[in-house]
Amino acid sequence: MDLRLALLLLFGTLMVFLASAVRPSTEQKVYTNTWAVHISGGVEQADLIARKYGFINHGNIFGDYYHFQHRAVVKRSLMEHRSRHARLQKEPQVKWAEQQVVKRRKKRDIYSELSDPRFPQQWYLYNVNHRDLNARGAWEQGYTGKGVVVSILDDGIEKNHPDLIQNYDPDASYDVNDKDPDPQPRYTQLNDNRHGTRCAGEVAAVANNGICGVGLAYNAKIGGVRMLDGEVTDAVEAQSLSLNPQHIDIYSASWGPEDDGKTVDGPAKLAKEAFLRGVTEGRGGLGSIFVWASGNGGREKDSCNCDGYTNSIYTLSISSTTQKGNVPWYSEACSSTLATTYSSGNLDEKQIVTTDLRQKCTDSHTGTSASAPLAAGIIALALEANRNLTWRDMQHLVVRTSRPAHLNTNDWNTNGVGRKVSHSYGYGLLDAGAMVTLARNWTNMGPQQKCVLTMLSEPRNIGSHLQISKVADACEGKTNFVSSLEHAQARLTLTYNRRGNLAIYLTSPRGTRSTLLAPRPHDYSSEGFNDWAFMTTHSWDEDPRGEWTLEIENVAGASDYGTLTQFTLVLYGTGDSSPNVSRSDYSQSANASCKTFNMEQVCIVILLCVFLSLQSVVLGSTCTSRAA
Repeated sequence: MDLRLALLLLFGTLMVFLASAVRPSTEQKVYTNTWAVHISGGVEQADLIARKYGFINHGNIFGDYYHFQHRAVVKRSLMEHRSRHARLQKEPQVKWAEQQVVKRRKKRDIYSELSDPRFPQQWYLYNVNHRDLNARGAWEQGYTGKGVVVSILDDGIEKNHPDLIQNYDPDASYDVNDKDPDPQPRYTQLNDNRHGTRCAGEVAAVANNGICGVGLAYNAKIGGVRMLDGEVTDAVEAQSLSLNPQHIDIYSASWGPEDDGKTVDGPAKLAKEAFLRGVTEGRGGLGSIFVWASGNGGREKDSCNCDGYTNSIYTLSISSTTQKGNVPWYSEACSSTLATTYSSGNLDEKQIVTTDLRQKCTDSHTGTSASAPLAAGIIALALEANRNLTWRDMQHLVVRTSRPAHLNTNDWNTNGVGRKVSHSYGYGLLDAGAMVTLARNWTNMGPQQKCVLTMLSEPRNIGSHLQISKVADACEGKTNFVSSLEHAQARLTLTYNRRGNLAIYLTSPRGTRSTLLAPRPHDYSSEGFNDWAFMTTHSWDEDPRGEWTLEIENVAGASDYGTLTQFTLVLYGTGDSSPNVSRSDYSQSANASCKTFNMEQVCIVILLCVFLSLQSVVLGSTCTSRAA
């Protein structure tokens, strides 16, 4: 008996060892049997090279970049296939090639199964206490998303759902995972792939059909890209982000790197290029609009500025608030978040009603996953009001019309132009009625200017605290002069023996202090940051000329060590005074309680009269009572 027990123990130990030996750690790269290849000469040349070396060409990602697959190569491996890679690169027409690696991407819902299938009212769209997204304020002006196309980048969309089928758009859909036009989700016993269908219903569930609820833009066209139900690579992300950019107006994404409080990750080469091509070429040059969920790592004390998707200037990053206006337990705070919509909270707070897999309806959609599609729906309404809005115009509209009222947090600050802004909420709760009103007569912003300034002349020891202050001219006197700021980036390269102990702050010349990085107690990494672009939206519309201050602080009080080797300040904005700066932007201090503006842009409120001016012309002074 003792011998048998010993053999069993030995066998068990051996099996554990073998399992751990073949299971990749989170740090190891897992190579796929696909390559992204940059080939000059067109698709015929790409097909020729593919056939020559036994590859299948699955078509171009965008431009001259192609997606190759080799069936003789193992689908998942911890080793790259150097011989086939080398043969590809020997071809003179091959400018660049990269064997694709699996990227960890998490859907940003925090679903917990409820047994109660009740269908409550959609409290977040419009309710009598005015703690809502003021959807009715846009609908009453005649805007329902008609003519606007939204695509959900996720695990597919149930295109035959009775509450979606009327608005389903096959031209805004594709299955990148299985490489076919049908984005229908893969059905499992656990309904793992319900995420995209839930997000789609928030945007464009059909109204007045007696099924489930309504979408914010219930007459918009809705599509889905199935790209999360398989191996996610750089090529997969890029192909999804660049699908049919002259047809799709808005891409909504509720996923990203692990929200574990220790990951620093973002778009790779092709996805970065897809974002840039989207904003420069999409929608006939007006720019594709990318809406992103800010992340669910609040419990892990994660920072959404360590997520290169939400931290990008090209994405409109959206966080969550609960029914009672509190910061949800899953919410991440960072300076790149632009605004907020509603989502789930504690057990006594309602969640989001939307379409569900297997042609059902749910009242339990959750997390920042639920917030981003609500924002996409509001943006669709604004785009219907003005089809000429650029991707930057849309961000300006969000900044000017979002409301801090009823949102509870202790980090509201007033920036250099008098707007309230928060790391938890950005500029506040989106207001659909105010957005469409301002959008209707909006004048396009001038071209985007970019000023790059070197702020560090030699490496500096960080120690427990490092402060660097330098006067910036914002490229004044040059063609790329930025007089009115939009996004500011601090591109940092540094080493530190425990990265998670660091807090990083950036203060603008107007005194606005942004937390670029909050401490992350789970981040034990000693890798530091390599040219990481920490971004802030908190100084929007400020004059960026003057002294900027970077502070790097060890909050743990430990004797850690490291070196800052690069600090580059990148300023994005406009060079000339915009016509929109002088018009009323629904100043948060003057109109914090305003819910809806009428056709003359007069605030409609109960027992409150607000005088609005547009280019020094008084538009109206009549107090109008808003119907409850």
